[in-house]
Amino acid sequence: MTTGLDKTEAGRIVARARIRAGIPWSQLAKALDRPPAWTVAALLGQHPVPADEARVIRELLGLDDDVVEALQLQPYRVADAGVSTDPTIYRFHEALHVYGQAIKELIHEEFGDGIMSAINFTMTVGRRCDPGGDRVVVTFDGKFLPYQW
Repeated sequence: MTTGLDKTEAGRIVARARIRAGIPWSQLAKALDRPPAWTVAALLGQHPVPADEARVIRELLGLDDDVVEALQLQPYRVADAGVSTDPTIYRFHEALHVYGQAIKELIHEEFGDGIMSAINFTMTVGRRCDPGGDRVVVTFDGKFLPYQW
């Protein structure tokens, strides 16, 4: 019988199970043959995880069926009414809404406890030609600042 677990709670369960198992996000991404950012975002609830991939994660992390079911659900992505309605600016908010937690998790996995500076920071915007339509490439380059306890 299912408990009706939602994607947010399933994401919390996955995050804890990953830590208990000692498995880095990068290993989960490799097991799914997916990019790390997509994998983390999906496992934290921002994308539906295909059934076969959800079963791979169940085996690696020892998850219950209700978590596997919740991972497969389509997420609700609700825009913040206070966010700019300019389409270009809104898409950056949307990208950070979907991938922000994943970026944070990957920074912590790679560097430890800390943040990316937005003061000691550069950003570039470029174009990459692609047969399916040119791509916008935005790079944030910020110094890592570890928390000092």
